[in-house]
Amino acid sequence: MMVVWNPLCGVVKCNACRLLWLSMSEDGWMGKPPLENGGFQTSNIRVIGFDIGNESRVIAAAKRGGIDVLLSDESKRETPVVVSFGEKQRFLGSSGAAFITANPKSTGSQIKRLIGKQYKHEQLKLLPFVTTEGPRGSVLIELYLKTTWKFTPVEILAMLYTHLKHITEKDLESPVVDCDWDSFPLKLLHDGTAIALGYGMYKTGRLLLCLLVDIGHCDTQITAFEQGARGGGGGGGKKLAHMFDRNLGGRDVDEVLYKHFAAQFSERYKIDVCGNARACMRLRASCEKVKRVLSANAEAPISIECLVGDTDVKEIVTTNKGRV
Repeated sequence: MMVVWNPLCGVVKCNACRLLWLSMSEDGWMGKPPLENGGFQTSNIRVIGFDIGNESRVIAAAKRGGIDVLLSDESKRETPVVVSFGEKQRFLGSSGAAFITANPKSTGSQIKRLIGKQYKHEQLKLLPFVTTEGPRGSVLIELYLKTTWKFTPVEILAMLYTHLKHITEKDLESPVVDCDWDSFPLKLLHDGTAIALGYGMYKTGRLLLCLLVDIGHCDTQITAFEQGARGGGGGGGKKLAHMFDRNLGGRDVDEVLYKHFAAQFSERYKIDVCGNARACMRLRASCEKVKRVLSANAEAPISIECLVGDTDVKEIVTTNKGRV
């Protein structure tokens, strides 16, 4: 089994599938022509794709003549990129995310963005755990396991890759033999290009200029794409330009909501949310839910029981009042 992985992705949608599909679509699957339904013959070899985002991940596999997204133990196509440490074991994925609010000092998340970052980077202020400066100005993650332990972002990410490997082996009922950093990828493709090509490959008709906006947890990408540019409008396309902001994403909306509600609850209920780590995590989780509701509705309620001590809080935020 070989691996196609995409280290540049900042948002998890279907890029794992797109990368697999594009890696096999140019000359057919490993030199074999595609099937009539557009799939590929995969009886002798299987390929998996890991799409690791800052907040969640997706695994896709080429099998049964097509590409499927693998489900986690909770039957979810997309699971959190979280590692939490208990007294005798570590919890990864959805099980680790369950400990974010209950045990924030022992839980690490948003790991991908820390790789290669310097300790003085401003984005470290948004992280839900403590960081310290490591060798050559790198970032170390402090997690509490009876005593304080320090991990590099690569060490935490390696734990997550092992978790992905186990999920893949369980689903496919076969070992993953080439899942390591030295494996040779079939295709290393930027996710903006993958989205553009996947969108326009089978589109036909007149030429259209498309702008594909990809807003992830911590970054935003815009790809300008000319659909139907190949073969005189008979499908395919051409990428014209690509722009991005590595520090603007969904978490910035969460942060605006968090600061708004923290200040409002402090004034109305006389509580200090920012000084309580568990209350901070609960409020941030609620703000993310509010953001999702506001994406399709004009207003959204927020209600948290016993946020600080025995104090229950509730509020309604609306887009019409310009409060987001």
